[in-house]
Amino acid sequence: MNVEPPSPLHGPAFSSYAAAEVSWLLTDLSHVALEAPAEQREAMMQAKAGHYAESLPIEYQPTAEYLELFHEALAASAERVAHAVGVVTELVMAARGGDPVLVSLARAGTPVGILMRRWAQFAHGVQPPHYAVSIVRGRGIDIEAMRYLARHHDPAQVMFVDGWTGKGAICRELAEAVTLLAETGGPVFDPQLAVLADPGGCTGVFGTRDDFLIPSACLNSTVSGLVSRTVLNDRYIGPGQFHGAKFYKELAPGDVSELFLDAVEACFPAVAARVAADWPVLAATDRTPDWSGWKIAVRLAAQYGLDDVNLLKPGVGETTRVLLRRSPWRVLIRPDARGDLGHILLLAKDTGVPVDEIDDLPYACVGLIRPRGGAQ
Repeated sequence: MNVEPPSPLHGPAFSSYAAAEVSWLLTDLSHVALEAPAEQREAMMQAKAGHYAESLPIEYQPTAEYLELFHEALAASAERVAHAVGVVTELVMAARGGDPVLVSLARAGTPVGILMRRWAQFAHGVQPPHYAVSIVRGRGIDIEAMRYLARHHDPAQVMFVDGWTGKGAICRELAEAVTLLAETGGPVFDPQLAVLADPGGCTGVFGTRDDFLIPSACLNSTVSGLVSRTVLNDRYIGPGQFHGAKFYKELAPGDVSELFLDAVEACFPAVAARVAADWPVLAATDRTPDWSGWKIAVRLAAQYGLDDVNLLKPGVGETTRVLLRRSPWRVLIRPDARGDLGHILLLAKDTGVPVDEIDDLPYACVGLIRPRGGAQ
């Protein structure tokens, strides 16, 4: 029996983004109850009794105080984000001969992919195709999505996109998955990953290597088109289907996805001259990854008695994720970065998580996940 290949999902039927902004190579699981409490998911994951992608965390609903911090962070950093968007998009355009196919890693990469597409329109008058695909640590990238891309585009033009790097786990996962796909007779993709911020030194295509707050890291689905994390669960995803995700349309009253995009895009004219001057200088430098983030993570894990380096999440974006949807144990911050970490400090206070100051921390902050039955 011939099975029809899956088709992309688009807003407004799936996500609050306009249909032209992104094609989601995902299966709609909005009708399935997949959410579980953070403590239950954490126990399952650390006991190896299940995979994190088989269920979803309950979406954190921010307080008015926290939302105010998001808006303050966006106002303070929109121009900095716009500059990083411009620089990384110019690097991608140069690497792909001005004709890239943007493939963002859902979901943190998707707002970035949309902003890069908007920069390409602003600076070059082109609108690159933009897709969002699922990648799952320990399970690899969505093979059906890769097959779809190869049927519709030249794989050599694809550039994978994400928001930021921590210690580089997803960079490694992407490289391994793309290599395995090619070795098993599948299409050949370049595993290069383009990110706004690369504090972990994991990729050569980035807007900056500074560890700073990208406001889209502050929230969950309400800044990502109302789409959940991606799901890979054999009970709901069969052969020939894309990985899954949910559309939380009931959260529409709190949706700031478009507000975030528009605030950053509004800064494009103000940063255009600086981007034009900066990106060629960056392009000419040695951008070879040094994987410093991974090395630091290993050192800190040993220092705090963590036998699994995956329980340590370095960088502002990753620390935010720990506090929003994992079982946080403690947060490490660099004292001179405290002024830029208002949302981290508020989340830590709200969840009763201790904050340790570490003078020589190479990141602005690091989130530690509570080891199961371990340290206090």
